[in-house]
Amino acid sequence: MMTNRTDGPPRSHGGLPLDPIETASRDELRALQLDRLKSSLHHAYDRVPHYRMKFDAAGVHPDDLRSLDDLRHFPFTTKADLRDTYPFGLFAVPRDQVVRIHASSGTTGKPTVVGYTRRDIDTWTELVARSIRAAGARSGDMVHVSYGYGLFTGGLGAHYGAERLGLTVVPFGGGQTEKQVQLIIDFKPDIIMVTPSYLLAIADEFARQGIDPRSSSLRLGIFGAEPWTNEMRREIEQRVAIEAVDIYGLSEVMGPGVASECAETKDGPTIWEDHFLPEIIHPETGETLPDGEFGELVFTSLTKEALPMIRYRTRDLTCLLPGTARTMRRMRKITGRSDDMMIVRGVNVFPSQIEELILQRAELAPHYVCELHKEGPLDSLTVRVELKAGAALDGSSAHGAASTLAHAEAASALAHAIKSYIGVNATVRVEPAGGIERSAGKAKRVVDLRPR
Repeated sequence: MMTNRTDGPPRSHGGLPLDPIETASRDELRALQLDRLKSSLHHAYDRVPHYRMKFDAAGVHPDDLRSLDDLRHFPFTTKADLRDTYPFGLFAVPRDQVVRIHASSGTTGKPTVVGYTRRDIDTWTELVARSIRAAGARSGDMVHVSYGYGLFTGGLGAHYGAERLGLTVVPFGGGQTEKQVQLIIDFKPDIIMVTPSYLLAIADEFARQGIDPRSSSLRLGIFGAEPWTNEMRREIEQRVAIEAVDIYGLSEVMGPGVASECAETKDGPTIWEDHFLPEIIHPETGETLPDGEFGELVFTSLTKEALPMIRYRTRDLTCLLPGTARTMRRMRKITGRSDDMMIVRGVNVFPSQIEELILQRAELAPHYVCELHKEGPLDSLTVRVELKAGAALDGSSAHGAASTLAHAEAASALAHAIKSYIGVNATVRVEPAGGIERSAGKAKRVVDLRPR
């Protein structure tokens, strides 16, 4: 069994040593990937009847893989494969070798179920530790974890990784926002791990209590579990006075820690390519695209035992870029998913596009939801967004006719921007601060109210 490391002197970040593989040459990395890819394909084919059936139907066998480029001939895995084999049909080890099970919520009534062997848990822990270190953690830091614990992979993934790094962990989880603020004030953590939308809810609670969120002890926020834009990064950094860094993962592939931004560059998450082989494909044709071209992100696991993933279609939209802070490749920050795309009267619209326009307006808060309706035979889009707390438009107060006029003017301005820059007509409703429901986990940006 190959180890995670290659020969060479270790380096460090924030007093915490790097794995030498993080700075290995591309040739060393590709050799390791090919060896592990061959093993992973055989593991899936030999141990999982569903994979064997799919490979045979596509006319491919693990022995056909001679180079990394040959992976393109193997079939994709999708969320439907996990649901069709629910609950444990894609497991490649006996159930009694699975030491933990996680699951993601399913819109069809069946969640996607993922399992881990003891070695899988150890690998996951190491990669989250690597991610937290890359994000800018320092020896002796305290980490406040506000990701949800339980079947969701975020809380336990962050928790075990931070502990492995030798940091102090506050395992708070999601919700109880008032108490979150109290413990941040009392315990004085250095790092918070949370969804970006819920961090803004925590900042709102600071303000409600009359406390400037910029005055907290927090130095670093490691944000994941939902797409967020660079405009959102700037909003968070200005409002809370922390460094905002992106961590990427998904339960089907492992959980958080598949990739992470590096503090030195903050230019998109570095993919831990010693464990996950990325591809970019055309979302409609499935054609493999070269590095630098925008498309759908696909992952093949290289070391997973319980649940190997072969060419898993993530539905996340991005492109692959050369490494900067590490020799491993980066991906452009995920700001949208193919299954989050709204088609409104023939125009493709992503929530991230709406978010960028909202964040360009000083009077609006980054709390919003996009609602899809039906007007006769045509679809329509309504964007509900909040007025920023304390914002005064045209000198108006928060009450009366002047305030109503100010809300209307803000709505009109945003609707004009959406039409000008995205090309779709939208109804905009500007609501008072606190008018959009907060989520303690992933923010729900699109609500489909069309009759089925």
